[in-house]
Amino acid sequence: MSQSDRIVVGSIAGAFGVQGEVRLKSFCADPEAIADYAPLYTEDGRSFTLRLTRPVAGALGARLSGVTTKEQADALRGTLLYADRARLPNLPDDEFYHADLIGLDVVDTGGKALGTIRAIHNHGAGDILEILGQGQRQPLLLPFTLAVVPTVDLAARRVVVDLPEDAE
Repeated sequence: MSQSDRIVVGSIAGAFGVQGEVRLKSFCADPEAIADYAPLYTEDGRSFTLRLTRPVAGALGARLSGVTTKEQADALRGTLLYADRARLPNLPDDEFYHADLIGLDVVDTGGKALGTIRAIHNHGAGDILEILGQGQRQPLLLPFTLAVVPTVDLAARRVVVDLPEDAE
């Protein structure tokens, strides 16, 4: 299965305790749903089954198959965990997985090319698209709202943005 058939659903924040338990950050709307999408995969092809153990500050405690020591858990710190796209729920028409948006071409309402979506950030107040255009030194940051992004066409690999007047 190719990496494009997988979606990032969480990351390992490090060890929790001394028995191989990990602190797991879930990127799922329902954080505990991450356990429903196992087995989870790493970029280098390892796979893990997962059992949630308890909530911990800002994360979940979890046991991963084959991880039995604090040192093994610590070695996984920062590792992204992917789930097979087929195991994830289908989204409503107005919701998108970040992985599907990154790399899309961005045009304004007049059809002028603005660049491509390089990243999506969320610092608590909603998603922000990071758009980098040809020859731009600084990325354009736009809120991912219906008012600013009226059209997302995954089939055409393109989004249309209605630039706020101060963004130009």
